[in-house]
Amino acid sequence: MKDLTFFLNRLKMELCPQIGRDYGLLNEGLDNNKKRLAFAMQYANQLWQADTMYGPYVKGPDGKPHSTKLIVFIDDASRVVCHGEFFLHENTDSMVNAIKSAFYKRGVPEQLYVDNGSIYTCQEITLVCSRVGCLLRHAPVRDGAAKGKVERFIRTVRDIFLSRALDLSSLAVLNKQFTEWVEDEYNARVHSTIGLKPIDRFAFDLKRIRFLEPSEHNDEIFYAEAVRKVKKDNTFSFHSIRYEAPAHLRNKQVHVRFNRQNTNSRVVVYFKGQRLGEAKKLNAVANGLLRRSHKSNKKGAKK
Repeated sequence: MKDLTFFLNRLKMELCPQIGRDYGLLNEGLDNNKKRLAFAMQYANQLWQADTMYGPYVKGPDGKPHSTKLIVFIDDASRVVCHGEFFLHENTDSMVNAIKSAFYKRGVPEQLYVDNGSIYTCQEITLVCSRVGCLLRHAPVRDGAAKGKVERFIRTVRDIFLSRALDLSSLAVLNKQFTEWVEDEYNARVHSTIGLKPIDRFAFDLKRIRFLEPSEHNDEIFYAEAVRKVKKDNTFSFHSIRYEAPAHLRNKQVHVRFNRQNTNSRVVVYFKGQRLGEAKKLNAVANGLLRRSHKSNKKGAKK
């Protein structure tokens, strides 16, 4: 049916070129003729837009030049850059680090609008957003214009920030320069569209913004998650290590949260959405001594 419609439109164009030019009959489909309306959120943190940009080359840990990728979040209502950071790799770890910094810095948005790139559709970003009550929305495929505000900011980064004589001696130095430019210039200068400094417009809505207090418990929001079955001896295996569950969960399925960048760090057990605590590595020898001590105490009590 779509091929027939395209053929008829082509025929109309050949018979009457003016009609084709006026109505765009040679477009492959109706989706290319989307009607776009300018919009803006009423309050700060109602909607963030996020995107990735390829940045300059910097000297890596190995002394060789490496390309960088900028992950950036911008608030729709105030135009505040919530967070932006260059990374050497565009992967899940980079996304988790960036969104963690953004949430701690500017609070939790009600919605997050992203494209369909792999880091924006991974399980981790879905889990993080669901844990904080943020609606994750994806733009239509191959429709960058849908995220117009973050696209315009990226153009500003290319035209203004990257045109400077930057120190590219390391990733840390590049990020320091970028943060200073964002906070001292972009966020602190009057925006032509809203007629206010983005940081001042953001401040109008501080009372309704939900901030995350940095803590170990809140860090767990950004942990990866896996499902494990607890054995009859109240232990489970994770990354080839046996752990003792923090409660009596024999034969139960639990959710294990862990830092994917450091799998030897804390392993936290959740059951039916409730945090039960950290799991401890199994110490079979210590458990054996406790068992023997318990038996000895029971024999002494009988005497």
